[in-house]
Amino acid sequence: MKNKKEKIFIHGIANLVIICVLVVFVAITFIVPSTAVFGRSNNSPIYHGNQKSNKVSLMINVYWGTEYLNDILKTLNDYGITTTFFVGGQWVEKEQDYLIKIKNMGHEIGNHGYFHKDHNKLSYDQNVDEIKTCHTIVKQVANVDMNLFAPPSGYYNKNTLEVAQSLGYKTIMWSRDTIDWRDKDSDIVYKRAINVKGGDLVLMHPTQHTSQALPSILDYYQQHNIVVTTVSDVLL
Repeated sequence: MKNKKEKIFIHGIANLVIICVLVVFVAITFIVPSTAVFGRSNNSPIYHGNQKSNKVSLMINVYWGTEYLNDILKTLNDYGITTTFFVGGQWVEKEQDYLIKIKNMGHEIGNHGYFHKDHNKLSYDQNVDEIKTCHTIVKQVANVDMNLFAPPSGYYNKNTLEVAQSLGYKTIMWSRDTIDWRDKDSDIVYKRAINVKGGDLVLMHPTQHTSQALPSILDYYQQHNIVVTTVSDVLL
């Protein structure tokens, strides 16, 4: 009789252990992202940040338009705003003082490649050269270790994503495009820039009409409780 009770007790303990193991397995499978389980991160491009927040970011891509940067930087400073500037390596070589100014004003700096090439046409090694060369130049000039990469013109391929990830970068796209490089009209830029929701990444460039529209855009954001911040902050 005693042996029978011991067997029942042992059997019960064994079942309890099995149940506990199953509970842990289910928790890992459904709660922890698969990328964490297998020890690798997802290299997919990012098109928006936290959509449950009231935060947006202005992604200002800089390869040209230096003559409008002072006005844009002044406006951002007047409104107490810091955001993210994605800079091209070749531009940085020519405009080192501007890069340092952008950094000193508290803005985040991202990688926009070196030559502004279409990365979807580049090999693995060519992608490495573009991203790594820009990284090295920015590090030398401003002592910034960037970790966000915005492919020029939004073009990328599998090589681009793999290289960016291997170099410690997240590939950043956008969810709202002002198309300010094409449509030279501050009213159009304004209307596109205010059509936002939480988590949006708004693509801009240093153009005259963007500079003209920026105060009105920021006024609208303030009136509608939209917080402008860096890309990294929006991704949280």
